[in-house]
Amino acid sequence: MTIISAPRLLVGTRLTGPGAVVVEDGLIIEVIEGRPAPGRRHVALPDGVLSPGLIDLQINGCLGVDFAAATPAEWQAVCAALPAHGVTAFQPTIITGPIPQLVSAIRRFAEVRPKLDGAGAKPVGMHVEGPFISPERPGVHDPRHMCHPTPENLEPLLAEQSTITMITLAPELPEALPAIARLTAAGIRVAIGHSDALAHQVQQAVDAGARMVTHIFNAQRGISHREPGVAGQALVEPRLAVGLIADFHHVAPQICALVLTAAPGRVCLVTDAVAPAGMPPGTYTLGGRPIRLAPGDPLARNFDGTIAGAATFLDQHVRNLIGLGRPAEEVLRAATTTPADVLGRTDLGRLAPGVSADLVWWSDEFTPLQTWVNGQEVYRAPSVI
Repeated sequence: MTIISAPRLLVGTRLTGPGAVVVEDGLIIEVIEGRPAPGRRHVALPDGVLSPGLIDLQINGCLGVDFAAATPAEWQAVCAALPAHGVTAFQPTIITGPIPQLVSAIRRFAEVRPKLDGAGAKPVGMHVEGPFISPERPGVHDPRHMCHPTPENLEPLLAEQSTITMITLAPELPEALPAIARLTAAGIRVAIGHSDALAHQVQQAVDAGARMVTHIFNAQRGISHREPGVAGQALVEPRLAVGLIADFHHVAPQICALVLTAAPGRVCLVTDAVAPAGMPPGTYTLGGRPIRLAPGDPLARNFDGTIAGAATFLDQHVRNLIGLGRPAEEVLRAATTTPADVLGRTDLGRLAPGVSADLVWWSDEFTPLQTWVNGQEVYRAPSVI
């Protein structure tokens, strides 16, 4: 049994403290108020904040790794590296491609996944972003491989339902609504994205089972005063979680603040990070296609200049929003509890008895200093003795 205490802890919706968590066999067994007495198994954090580990529901790769083609060694390296950014769980994401190619990538991940236990951050399942998306809002996706979610196209992905945790699709496509219902019945979360849908079509998708919007304001119909579109409907529909890339380049700071204010408790921070994240400028791949990170550019791009994804990690997004003046408890929940709730994972994303002891100790400047996964230390900053 280990006790980890801190001046402030994120418990429920509040920053409270001082307090501590009691950890045993990889789980939190108790959350206690006040500073426990010193002891051999007491880790007393002198300052900062103790929170649940961050959960990134949309990360396509990092450190030069494209998840669509990652090797077992690359998966291990990513799992080992993410805790330095406070990330203890993540949903690897692959983008539009030929369905057989997607299935191959999913199966490669399924094969390596059991070997990643204890490697660091935990992959929770795969997010398939496409191919059932709109050519009107392609972003960096290749329109040649977009298709409708017909039963024939859906079947190969449904066969991988034990590995797929989320699919992003455009609800205005033919046969999308029955596809949403089938995916939901199979336990796969449906997110709305890369979509030119009108508000009423978004509402129909929610009624059919969709529960998230992928990277709000990016590659989707925005808000008009006469037609709310995807983004507008996402902000007013209480059943939808709202994915937000808060690097301040995909979405302006003011709009990030608007989203947090309009959808309290429903915002889910995601990075949409791609292979160049954590790497120097150069050429990399996304879904097997070349992308590049140019010197001085905060974003990875296709060679025609289209944004391909972020080159930052989730801890930077947390710092961005707190630096903007948003309450730390609001921001941390958006990167911990809300994504866990999207996945239906009550065993993740909170400091509570029975939950995995996935923890982050933050400095007062919200830099990760120490990270635990299942109660085991997986990262310690060089400054921590």
